[in-house]
Amino acid sequence: MQHGNQTISEFFFMGLTVGSEQQQLIFTLFLCTCLVMVVGNLLIILAIINDAHLHSPMYFFLANLSFTDICFTTTTSPKMLANIQSQILAISFTGCLTQMYFFMLLVEMNNFVLADMAYDWYIAICHPLHYAALLSPKHCALLVVTPWVISNLVSILHFNLLALVTFCDQREILHFFCDLEPILRLACSDTQINDLTILVVGGAFIFIPFTFILVSYAIIGCTVFEFPSAKGKWKTSSTYSSHLSTVFLCYGSIVGAYFLPSSAYLAEKEKVAAIMYTIVTPMMNPFIYSLRNKDMKGALKRLLSRKNFFWSW
Repeated sequence: MQHGNQTISEFFFMGLTVGSEQQQLIFTLFLCTCLVMVVGNLLIILAIINDAHLHSPMYFFLANLSFTDICFTTTTSPKMLANIQSQILAISFTGCLTQMYFFMLLVEMNNFVLADMAYDWYIAICHPLHYAALLSPKHCALLVVTPWVISNLVSILHFNLLALVTFCDQREILHFFCDLEPILRLACSDTQINDLTILVVGGAFIFIPFTFILVSYAIIGCTVFEFPSAKGKWKTSSTYSSHLSTVFLCYGSIVGAYFLPSSAYLAEKEKVAAIMYTIVTPMMNPFIYSLRNKDMKGALKRLLSRKNFFWSW
């Protein structure tokens, strides 16, 4: 991507410009949120690895969600925190493209893992007798590896199409990290192909998993209401509602960031949506998916009660 005869060397973030009196507060708030997210998701991964009782498809997908969430947030947050603290808002051209590539990859991957978890729960509730066959270790591996391949291909497609775009004098990204949409707004050449690709390809790989999740949970809900046991119905419904709240929070934020018409007002809402799905939702996932689960809580207690736990890692 070039401007005239000069190669672009850097961009400038303008999404989280704060006054000096707010700087330390915003930095501390985001730092604490990111630390809670990383520690919470890391503990889930370690608990699942160390507890043989959790070596099942459901917890395999949960560990993958936690791993994706850690990667997802750490792709954008360290640079954002450094910019807030130092007030140096620049990012190199190479750094911006690298951040954008991994961010797009992990957005797609996060959607697929949520769909995997919905599929796992659907089989467990609606077809328990076929659970072992449909979710064998080989099938579970395919359900994770295939999305990684597809997500990489989608990111490469967007990345290559971006090379066709020409940029002008404006280098200020109205965001706090390098995302495809804000970067395309800086272009002075036609971005119709890029916009169409985002709408068609990006939309497909967001709404297909989302539709699958909704259909799965709808069938699960109908099955749960047929349970004869009120206790079993309440327990499953409680987990059901918490899972759905995370799905709607995640997908609602993504739709708000990528598929609403552009305007100055909506650009501000887009930043809020981005904070929700890059920081808040990954932080909430350990609490929603794990801390309400007795097996998971027991595994975490056993992990933390091990002698010299903090020294051994």
